[in-house]
Amino acid sequence: MDNNLQSYWKANLRILIILLVIWFVVGFVCPILMVDQLNSIQFGGFKLGFWFAFQGSIIVFVILLFVYARLMNQLDKKYGVED
Repeated sequence: MDNNLQSYWKANLRILIILLVIWFVVGFVCPILMVDQLNSIQFGGFKLGFWFAFQGSIIVFVILLFVYARLMNQLDKKYGVED
């Protein structure tokens, strides 16, 4: 049973790390560090760097919440710890 819980925790951490890296890239790297490259692209009439900073990072964050919930439900079922 202990080994099963360790496997569950490792899978949980892997999901968290991947989603946090995505959030970091979309919320920090794109709107701050890559703003000049992104501003050369137009999206919905706005420069893409502006869009990422004010809309895109929030939208991606909400999507990541739903993805996390779905992935954790699948992981819970796999390891038999669902509610």
